[in-house]
Amino acid sequence: MAEKLLMTHCSSFLLPPTITDAVNGSLPTTYALIILNQRLPRFTPLLWQHAKIRLCADGGANRLFDNMPELCPHEDDVSVIHERYKPDVIKGDMDSIRPDVLNFYKNLGTKIVDNSDDQDTTDLHKCIKYVCDFMPDDGKSNLCILVAGALGGRFDHEMGNINTLYSFKTTRILLLSDDCLIQLLPSNRHHEIHIQSSVEGPHCGLIPIGAPSGSSTTTGLQWNLDNTEMRFGGLVSTSNIVTGEIVTVQSDSDLLWTISLKKQP
Repeated sequence: MAEKLLMTHCSSFLLPPTITDAVNGSLPTTYALIILNQRLPRFTPLLWQHAKIRLCADGGANRLFDNMPELCPHEDDVSVIHERYKPDVIKGDMDSIRPDVLNFYKNLGTKIVDNSDDQDTTDLHKCIKYVCDFMPDDGKSNLCILVAGALGGRFDHEMGNINTLYSFKTTRILLLSDDCLIQLLPSNRHHEIHIQSSVEGPHCGLIPIGAPSGSSTTTGLQWNLDNTEMRFGGLVSTSNIVTGEIVTVQSDSDLLWTISLKKQP
């Protein structure tokens, strides 16, 4: 059997850009930011700094407009904040965005893409496809899509967002909330996760959603898996703890990796 290619992961987008450059070295990651219609994480302004393209999925534009001034408490001029955090694109079926918000960003030059004719895919799916089509082929290998407001609210929406990860297995996509991140680890790769202990951990989990895992092996966890079977109704690796700077994961099925995010002072 051919050896699996290595796929590395690092949450350096939670660090200031100057530190991120040092962490990433000579292979900088190209970040895209997608904002969904849930309350934005406290670190959204930092994600915005990292991103090369920023999209709002329909009602996510309301969240950007309403929440961003609250996330910039040291600035008094709300109008300046609104203009600074202008999305490049608002895309979706346009059933949630408020007319005043739509007109505000449209007047600032934001591109509006109405996909109300497509009811077969979620707004997140539409936005991810837009980003993948936007990126040149030679930049897709270093692409990482950050999704803010992806967790919380209705459970069926959360599951829809997780389902979308499975539609774009070859693309690094992270679902983010104030408390944790979630990403898909496809089974056709050997995964090396570089832990940024100042901003994430120690609690983590590996969850086989979609299909049971006949054999999963890890290093760097307090309770490592050793050719372990995982399935719902049996063992699922929740409430695990990272113990080192690098976690490795190999599995015969796709797994969801999740890790807690630390509250910053």
